[in-house]
Amino acid sequence: MSSFVTRVVLVHGSVGNADMAWGHLVEPLRERYEVVLHTRGGYPPRPPEQRIDFEQQADELADELRPGDHLVGHSYGGVVSLLAATRKPVLASLTVSEPPAFGVARGNPAVEEFIARFEEIVATNPSPRDYLAQFAPLVGSTLPTPETLPPPLEQGAQAALAERPPFEAEIPFEELAATSFPKLVISGAHGPAFDAVCDVLEERLGPERVVVSGAGHSLPRAPGYYDTLVGFIERAS
Repeated sequence: MSSFVTRVVLVHGSVGNADMAWGHLVEPLRERYEVVLHTRGGYPPRPPEQRIDFEQQADELADELRPGDHLVGHSYGGVVSLLAATRKPVLASLTVSEPPAFGVARGNPAVEEFIARFEEIVATNPSPRDYLAQFAPLVGSTLPTPETLPPPLEQGAQAALAERPPFEAEIPFEELAATSFPKLVISGAHGPAFDAVCDVLEERLGPERVVVSGAGHSLPRAPGYYDTLVGFIERAS
């Protein structure tokens, strides 16, 4: 066991908070590292917010980063992490799994279809439960939506509805490519829109690229995700 010098900062995506996204990995990771669960604004146990913006959240995350951190962002948290990494480029490594930065792959038919469907869902002004029931299949989830959402999940769905669309993010490729820390991009081979984004990240940033399938967009739960992440962190360390 390490002396907990190495910090791993985990940033969650939409709907689920940090505990929902990463809880099953926390104890195994804590056997090796100091683990920091970064809960984004609007998600429980933090209070709800009317509007959530990836730029503001990137600033907040950057303020928490320390030299030598291994930053790991999933989904919307991956977009936030890509931005924060350029605001404070002190990392030992950066890992992102299927960040929905669809703006980097506009023109790709799968990306355009995904964005159109997402905008259709939001335009109906859905309830948190209705939003989740439509959003989950869009990102490859096969889990049924409960008839009544538990309070943390309801707040998470409300937070997802409040988020600025991630395809509006402008990823600073030149600044990121100029950083010296290793980078890892993980995709799940379940949706061509996410694959297209990860292909662009691979081309523009020159990271390691790994595919872990079997969990749709819920990549932290995919078989092989833990081993992939730990192997990368150990190499980067």
